[in-house]
Amino acid sequence: MMADTIKDGTGKLYYDDAYATEFEARVISCREKTDGKHPEGKQQKSSNPLYEIILDQTMFFPEEGGQSPDLGTLNGTAVKDVQIRDGVISHMTGKAFEEGSTVRGAVDWNHRFSNMQQHSGEHLFSGLVHQKFGYDNVGFHLSDREVTLDFNGPITDEQILEIEHQANEAISANLETQILYPTKEEEKQIEYRSKIEIEGQTRLVRFPGIDVCACCAPHVRRTGEIGILKVVSLQNYKGGVRVSILCGMRALQLFDREHGSLSAISNYLTTSADLAYDSVVKLKEENGRQKSALARAAASEMERTVSEVSQDLKNVCLFTDGADGKAVRDAVNSLAGKHEGICAFFNGNDADGYNFIIGSRTRDSREAGRILTEKFGARGGGKPEMIQGSVKASAKAIRTALEEISAG
Repeated sequence: MMADTIKDGTGKLYYDDAYATEFEARVISCREKTDGKHPEGKQQKSSNPLYEIILDQTMFFPEEGGQSPDLGTLNGTAVKDVQIRDGVISHMTGKAFEEGSTVRGAVDWNHRFSNMQQHSGEHLFSGLVHQKFGYDNVGFHLSDREVTLDFNGPITDEQILEIEHQANEAISANLETQILYPTKEEEKQIEYRSKIEIEGQTRLVRFPGIDVCACCAPHVRRTGEIGILKVVSLQNYKGGVRVSILCGMRALQLFDREHGSLSAISNYLTTSADLAYDSVVKLKEENGRQKSALARAAASEMERTVSEVSQDLKNVCLFTDGADGKAVRDAVNSLAGKHEGICAFFNGNDADGYNFIIGSRTRDSREAGRILTEKFGARGGGKPEMIQGSVKASAKAIRTALEEISAG
């Protein structure tokens, strides 16, 4: 297929050969962007100008069809973004190029091929879902970090696993990818998936026996090049499901990270990888039992501390370290029922500071909070009956400050 002329849009060389990465082209126009939008999400500044370059032809695939654009260079200058509008492709660079001059472009092959693996894998997966359930892929996003597919119907974990296995069987079969440009009459005889109404020539991507879908993106020549497809997550989404997948080297990188984590956990627990989950469950259960035991002991100790407070005191100020928050609250409630004034409990230490709960049945607890804020910059709040917050000061200084509160 010959590249289109510029009057019909930029010549799309990636349709001629998705595996080619270098090309020459003529600069049709070059203008500084002034709309304030920047491909890196930054506000554009005159000291860091961004130029929009339009070429008569290009190997760069633009952001289109849910897929992120190609990366690469023009005459060695980084291409930061590639967009398409009305068939005309714009390349954003940090350097201006003279109109009418010839530039040499180079596409980042690793990035391009990774996107090809993900997109071809998505077609296999979506085609199999459509075959089995009749669902449509109503949302597709392929960025440098994730690949998500939105289907308009429910799918269980077990069904997703089955589709994943079938997709990998199709990858192992090394099916040939077929690119079709049917006439309008031929198109009427072909069943294919498409999310939008297509004007002009329809480009179909076919994986024999699996899927036929309208698509504008570059794809691998054979399914074996996808390598492997792995479902990363499944979640309910807008009445259907959102599936995250990774293919090829991205899937391998995921396996590397997760295998590394699993190996580290297994080594730490001195068990084998296949028993790591059971070991973690047992460890969590034992930790829960220990926490419950500690909480009971702390509550008992708290009760003992409260019981030893003299009944003659009107204001009470106690300090502890490492107590459970509920135990502290219960202690303050207990003290407030026995003493007329302000009852304060500070949990922590002089070095790190204290969390506090202050309560009273007869006084406005916020008075104590005001003093702590004025003297030490304490943070917190609450109602007259009880406040809570945090403060960074010594226990001695806190005691002295609260002595200002009269018990009257």
